[in-house]
Amino acid sequence: MYQHLFFDLDNTIWDFTRNSREALIQTFRFFGLDETFFPQFYKSYIINNDKLWEEYRNRQITKEQLSVQRFGQTFAQTGIKNPDEAQFNKIYLEFMPQQTLLCPDARSVIEKLSQRHKLHIISNGFSEVQYKKMENSGLSKFFTKIFISEEIKAPKPSPEIFLHALKNSNARKEESLMIGDSWEVDIVGAMNVGIDQVYYTPERGTADFTDVEKAAVGNSSTHTWCIKTLPELLTIIRSY
Repeated sequence: MYQHLFFDLDNTIWDFTRNSREALIQTFRFFGLDETFFPQFYKSYIINNDKLWEEYRNRQITKEQLSVQRFGQTFAQTGIKNPDEAQFNKIYLEFMPQQTLLCPDARSVIEKLSQRHKLHIISNGFSEVQYKKMENSGLSKFFTKIFISEEIKAPKPSPEIFLHALKNSNARKEESLMIGDSWEVDIVGAMNVGIDQVYYTPERGTADFTDVEKAAVGNSSTHTWCIKTLPELLTIIRSY
């Protein structure tokens, strides 16, 4: 049934958590910062970055504000005084796509699916980084289309980016499936435009929906699955 598979990139295929942390450590070393401050820096950064990305998705701040404030706020909170925030961000984004760790089983699953389906990426990341991530990780050859929110000027979960992806992939909703690790951004976003979804939840103890998620699934005309491992995706696609 599914001809077009739309994947989120970060923490669905490309291991953003581990790769980002390593890129931050390398940036810390580039600027000659005391690495004993890194654990506190990293903890604060994660909180600040998540909050600012939510504001960016809601179009409350610009890309430039996000890029500078996430480090400026973290430096202020941790007492780190030396680096220029914009320069720190620039070096971090240079180190980021050099990291190539993928989520468990991602490569083998993508290789198998690409033999019978058209694969696409829908990502909220920055254009100059996302393409390099895929190229350096050996992923580009498996994907037909790559849709970056910055280029389309519509971040997930807005309907515009999903509708744009469908139109430009020549894909119908009923033959499309969205796979991602964010409930609000990937799953609800696709659900709201009538695309079936697979919710990838490797950090959960079980592949069960929460009560809030169950209510949303029950009120939707689309199909939704929850998985803990990417190989489960093969079973869903083959059986449905």
